[in-house]
Amino acid sequence: MKNIMVWFAVLCSIVMANAQTITIKNNANEPLEMATVSSHTPNLSVTTNKNGKADISAFKGVEKIEVRMLGYETIRTSYTKLSAKNFNLQLNESAFNLQSVVVSASKWEQDIRDVPVKIEKIDMKEVALQNPQTAADMLATSGKVFIQKSQQGGGSPMIRGFATNRLIYTVDGVRMNTAIFRGGNIQNVINLDNFSTESLEVLFGPGSVMYGSDAIGGVMAFKTLTPQLSTDDKPNVNGSALFRFASANTEKTGHFDVNVGFKKWAMLTSISYSDFDDLRQGSKGPDEYVKPYHVERIDSQDVVVTQKDKLLQVPTAYSQFNIMQKVRYKPTEYVDIQYGFHYSATSSYGRYDRHNRMRNGLPRYAEWDYGPQKWMMNMLSIEYSKATVAFDKVAFRFAHQLFEESRIDRSLNKDDRTTNAEKVNAYSVNLDLVKKIKEKNTLFYGVEYVYDKVKSTGEITDISTNETVAGPARYPQSSWQSVGLYITDEYRVLPKLTLTAGLRYNHVIIDSKFDTSFYSFPFTEAKISKGALSGSLGLAYKPMSDFVIHANFGTGFRAPNVDDIGKVFDSEPGAVTVPNPGLKPEYAYNVDLGLTKIFADRVKIDITGYYTRLKNAMVRRDFTLNGEDSIMYQGTLSQVQAIQNAAKAYVWGIQAGIEVKLPLNFYVSSDVNIQKGKEELDNGDLSPLRHAAPWFGVSRLKYKYKGLLLELNAQYSGGLFNDQLAMEERGKTEIYAIDDVGRAYSPGWYTLNFKGSYQVNKYFMISAGIENLTDIRYRTYSSGVSAPGRNFIITAKTMF
Repeated sequence: MKNIMVWFAVLCSIVMANAQTITIKNNANEPLEMATVSSHTPNLSVTTNKNGKADISAFKGVEKIEVRMLGYETIRTSYTKLSAKNFNLQLNESAFNLQSVVVSASKWEQDIRDVPVKIEKIDMKEVALQNPQTAADMLATSGKVFIQKSQQGGGSPMIRGFATNRLIYTVDGVRMNTAIFRGGNIQNVINLDNFSTESLEVLFGPGSVMYGSDAIGGVMAFKTLTPQLSTDDKPNVNGSALFRFASANTEKTGHFDVNVGFKKWAMLTSISYSDFDDLRQGSKGPDEYVKPYHVERIDSQDVVVTQKDKLLQVPTAYSQFNIMQKVRYKPTEYVDIQYGFHYSATSSYGRYDRHNRMRNGLPRYAEWDYGPQKWMMNMLSIEYSKATVAFDKVAFRFAHQLFEESRIDRSLNKDDRTTNAEKVNAYSVNLDLVKKIKEKNTLFYGVEYVYDKVKSTGEITDISTNETVAGPARYPQSSWQSVGLYITDEYRVLPKLTLTAGLRYNHVIIDSKFDTSFYSFPFTEAKISKGALSGSLGLAYKPMSDFVIHANFGTGFRAPNVDDIGKVFDSEPGAVTVPNPGLKPEYAYNVDLGLTKIFADRVKIDITGYYTRLKNAMVRRDFTLNGEDSIMYQGTLSQVQAIQNAAKAYVWGIQAGIEVKLPLNFYVSSDVNIQKGKEELDNGDLSPLRHAAPWFGVSRLKYKYKGLLLELNAQYSGGLFNDQLAMEERGKTEIYAIDDVGRAYSPGWYTLNFKGSYQVNKYFMISAGIENLTDIRYRTYSSGVSAPGRNFIITAKTMF
């Protein structure tokens, strides 16, 4: 009898242990990774691992549990009901779902139906099908983010008429923007690795309440892979490896990741390497995009070499290496500690638009390269989820980032090579809390501190003698600090109506010291201490489960940074930008109205209209230095300019999408984005807004059957005539096509692309595609490098 009781106790303990692990699968009995199990009371959330498993021991006794995953029907259940099913759950695939979970609006998981702003959650399965080469290309797969490129090693997102330092990038909740993010196009987003990205959300419109300065046009929130713990006594070991080849730039990419998880500890390693040759553009398009020569250094002379293949864009080749190491420790069900190390480095690469510039019938530059671009981040996060009087959950993040970049240029037939190098050490501390008050109010609040230390150097090297002397730095030696406090209240007025209101106060302090050895500035230092208050008020109304209306009024701001107040650079031939320490923040005021509706589970429409007005806009305008309106810069008499609070701007637009489920497993969808913007000029006239891209979009015809996925898509963009270009763009004949009277303009374009993937078994998948089927030669608006011509892609991936 005693033995029977012992065995019964053992059996009960096993059952109880298993009862704490849920297994979620689809109709084909395949495990579903990244399914979310959550509850509002208490505020709990977990996601499934690659085996479709998650530990839900903290949910014991919870009466209202929701299980969600993009592309599947949401299930509402309870812990008791899950126990009755032995914690095995099957999700049914759905063509459309309005109930996905997002985090970018509040930094905590929320039902997207309660969020009053537009958020696009980019589907990682769609990313795998499209095979984007960089993180910038990954953003473009959404069909809602426009990407500009000045070189192959780049990609500058444009969202709702704003770009660069008016957009925010976050990685695992950490601000990536630095004090030297500039107003011109930037390529920092390529530091991120597609293959280590777990989820990606784009929040459209101002996000300054949550994210502070720069969040005017939108927020791009990248979440990297999370180490997965074991849900039983066996180690959880899994991973993947892949190889990809693309023909247009002879891409060779390899990736490997592995996760080793135990009950309380888990470790994850991700490594990627890509090598890209010079990019070949299409054969049919504007002749102005063809540069059939490049400069080589031969026998101590600069020689203009005619290329055998005139469609190759030389120099555009580069390579990139990424590594991520994460460690996770979860000592109790309430405490989750993670450490993450990220490192990214590129080779040097040519800025192709500068190589297109001419002077006296010859190339303007023999060299114009970006030096190796490096990014490193160490991040420690601690989450505590046991409810107290002050919070239900709290997250603490401490991060250190190191950014290194440089610019190297040398004029044709000149011996002096100029190198400007920048290093930014960025430290940040975030404390974010969430507290549910009764059933109607949820408070999100927190504090953020950011400290950036900017070191900038310059040097000039005589390449004939290899002698190097000090040269002017691009920036003053500076520190940039930001302190912010925010609070947001989500109030459920009615079961179908949610109101959200938020406030943030932010204070920015800049301390810069200028070297007057090379330029006789009338000052040696600049100090700025400015505060900014931003807010938002929005509603989300859900008259039916398949119908959501959202409206929002929000403000955003951008405080001056070191790039704004202290940069010296040649903005265009014959013009030089100099420091201006008298800047103050610019403000944006935005209103959104949108709706999403599903008809008969067959058709989904999604449309949002918006209007944004920018006051005290920081823009480049003519200026004087020591009373002079022109100075000699790199041997050229140049107009003096500076960034100034000298303009107003506005932008309005519509984002619209439709998806249709057809018979026989076919689907069709389209996304179209229309934006129009104007900015004030010196004389009070209005000019088109530079970063308001022409209308653009994508249409897809898709077929799914078991492990087979096929897609034919068309990507397209409207064009801009010369008088529709921003004033500063109209003279850039080196990057645009030329009309019949010799003026620059941006032609419209379209491409046809075919993609496919096949899941051979649970261990192996192959995907392939042909991009730009008709071999069109085109450039996305404002880009200095052409997009790939006809491009064959193949990827082989193994999972274990």
